[in-house]
Amino acid sequence: MSKHTKNAFLYAIIVAIGSFVFGLDAVLISGGFKFITQEFNLTASQVGLIGSAPGIGVLIALPLTAFSANKFGRKFTLQIIAIFYIVSAVGSAFAPSFLSLFWFRFLGGLAFSSVTLASMYIGEIAPAEQRGKLVSTLQINMGIGFTAAYLINYWILQQMGSDLQWVKDLHLAETGWRWMLGIEIVPAVIWFLLLFLIPKSPAWLVYKGKIEEAKKSLAKVYPDDQVDIQIQQMVESVDSAEGNRSTGSQLKEIFSSKARIVLILALTLAVVQQFTGMNAVMIYAPTMFEQLGLGTDAAFSSTIWIGVIGLISTLVSLSLIDKFGRRPLVLGGLILIIISISTVSYGFKQATYQVTQDAIVKMKDIPNIEKLNTIVGKEFTSDIEFKNFLSDILGVESARDNSGVIFKETAHMNAILILLSILTFIAAFNFSIGPIMWVLLSEIFPISNRGVAIPLFALISSTVSALVQYLFPLEMELFGAATTFIIYAGIVLVGVIILYKYLVETKGLSLEEIQVKLQKK
Repeated sequence: MSKHTKNAFLYAIIVAIGSFVFGLDAVLISGGFKFITQEFNLTASQVGLIGSAPGIGVLIALPLTAFSANKFGRKFTLQIIAIFYIVSAVGSAFAPSFLSLFWFRFLGGLAFSSVTLASMYIGEIAPAEQRGKLVSTLQINMGIGFTAAYLINYWILQQMGSDLQWVKDLHLAETGWRWMLGIEIVPAVIWFLLLFLIPKSPAWLVYKGKIEEAKKSLAKVYPDDQVDIQIQQMVESVDSAEGNRSTGSQLKEIFSSKARIVLILALTLAVVQQFTGMNAVMIYAPTMFEQLGLGTDAAFSSTIWIGVIGLISTLVSLSLIDKFGRRPLVLGGLILIIISISTVSYGFKQATYQVTQDAIVKMKDIPNIEKLNTIVGKEFTSDIEFKNFLSDILGVESARDNSGVIFKETAHMNAILILLSILTFIAAFNFSIGPIMWVLLSEIFPISNRGVAIPLFALISSTVSALVQYLFPLEMELFGAATTFIIYAGIVLVGVIILYKYLVETKGLSLEEIQVKLQKK
């Protein structure tokens, strides 16, 4: 591996640490939902707000990120984002109320634009033949963050129930969820410091007319005999843009008729990636697994498999993306997602719930559990109906707080089928639309408008993500799991049809060559 290639990988890995922090931030909250709900006595709507707060925050962050990335540069903006992660983690760990937790989680959402900006930066410094691999490091680091978060949550959960002296000294049984959220502080600080080592984006320097500085920056990742050629291509790309370089002119270019195919592709990718329901599954995984009848401990341990499978699948994607290309991986993965989440829907549809005398004996530690004698022997075929009966009989708080034990003793379903289907879904997402959407967004836009275009479509993706995350607990409460997942499958199917028609292969092409190919579509 040459010095230039090593530098490209080093800079990509440093920038991608932001995705690791993102993965921690997004998933650590999943371990705390049960305890946060109990401490602050949250409703399903409030749980949805806590879960979607970062998604709401990023809606504001992305337009600001686009402005800052163009005005002050990619590197400086990434450093500001790292500071947001640090402040959010500290505030969330010490939040005294639902409202303060929401706002600190919202602040963390301002940092979620790190993934968008990182894909832009890596796409601009990476040699064409390495771009797929390097941009995919974002999803790899994100997967490592997810896995680490699930492991941390499970470990803390186990310690919360122990009699060790340090556990008592830290009051871990009461503050465990705060430690879950606070652990993010350490990697966020490390990332902030490492960002001082990366060079400024050569594409941004060309955009600002700083050609000589751009050459010096590009020389770190390209051999000297290729620097002038690459710089010339960047200059021509910027010069070919219509109008001036204001945000308005860039938006006009994005929505122009000649960019119609790019617009369709970016919009479809942004919407479909989120409507797979992936983020909702990641965030609410322990709660969802409890409904399989696994119990709280098993539900938490099962989430570890989500992280591990996701990480392995991303590594597979990394090894294949520059060999087989983007198009076959995206389309094949989405088809597998449709099959897997449809199977999840089928599994929940076939589930039944029944309280027995034996189950009541096993649940004797639940206050007033004997009240369930009124429905002993009654079989429920709907999870919604069963939950409503439990709330009416035991009270909303008791039914909610003891849901793990209750479902473990009363749920009858093919839990293995559902669990394997969920893991298949995780795998399919992480070797296809998960990492490759960011690769494609970093490739399909010209230098002249990418500073606005990439954050814009990340904004659209984040809007859908926030909506899905907020609605998921409400959908589970009002419609049930079977209906929720079949809706996701239907939306993904529409996306597959559109992408089959318009998605071109970008493997091994320069950003300028990709533009030529798209205009011929």
